[in-house]
This record gives sequence, C-alpha cells and structure tokens, in this order.
Amino acid sequence: MDDHRGEEGSGSVELPIDGTLDLHTFRPGEVKDLLPEYLALCRRKGILEVRIIHGKGTGALRETVHSILRRLPYVISFRLAAEDGGGWGATIAVLTPAV
Repeated sequence: MDDHRGEEGSGSVELPIDGTLDLHTFRPGEVKDLLPEYLALCRRKGILEVRIIHGKGTGALRETVHSILRRLPYVISFRLAAEDGGGWGATIAVLTPAV
C-alpha cells in the first residue's frame, strides 16, 4: 500500500496513511481493493475517522464507495462530509479500533 499507479500509469503515487484518501488518482476498478486495504491500515495506525474524497461528478464513484463501506464489518457509520470538508464530494467513515 505504499504506492499505487496513477490513472495514466506514468509512475507511482505515494499514498500516505493519514486519514484522507483521495480517489482522483486511481482508476474506478482499483477502488474495490484499495478502499478496504486503506481503511485497515488506518485502523492499525489508530486513525478511526477517515475522509474519502470521491468527487461530485455523476455520483457513481460515491455509490461504489458507500456500497463497499456498507459491507465492511469495521465501519461503524459513514456520512457525506460537511461543506468545508468537501460536501457531497467526500464521505467520512467512522471505524472501530483494530484489535
């Protein structure tokens, strides 16, 4: 999880585990594996509130993110971010602590 290829495959994108995941640099097909892995790493670091930036667009990526979050047993809740945190272009997920 240290890096992933960006959309154009021109190099690696460093992905810090800091509680904010910006999905703009990833292909939609990568999200299903990337999101659970990123959230698990956040939990291990004690980061229990994560902001996932999916953009506003058509809402398809937001729905994919929400669908994944609904299935993860360690997600307590999730909601759209406040306006100053991206509004409906970002989702805040609240996680259980890692055991």
